[in-house]
Amino acid sequence: MPSTVTILSVTDGEIRIGDRSYRQTIALTADKVIDEWTGKAVKQLNEADFAALLENNLEVIVLGTGPGNIFPHRDLVFALARRGVGLEFMATPAAARTFNVLVGEGRSVAAVLYTGS
Repeated sequence: MPSTVTILSVTDGEIRIGDRSYRQTIALTADKVIDEWTGKAVKQLNEADFAALLENNLEVIVLGTGPGNIFPHRDLVFALARRGVGLEFMATPAAARTFNVLVGEGRSVAAVLYTGS
């Protein structure tokens, strides 16, 4: 099944998907955008914050941490690894490109993309 979600662009403070622009942190899978993501800072995220995404039998979650690379708490990385889900974190523009490539390869992937720092 082809993806219905493709990230078209990421600029400072905005993520464009299809004909919509998002100025807040969003989560997405190959077929949907969740635009009501937690307001927590990256370092405060925990496994429970990813519950809705984890229902999708994912291989990997790509975490776009804003304009720079912010390391999430290691407990989150370990908790997801115990579920067999990788967590890759990088600046949001790189995360958006990675998400598009992985979806294009047919991988079971989700992304959480922060727009600001």
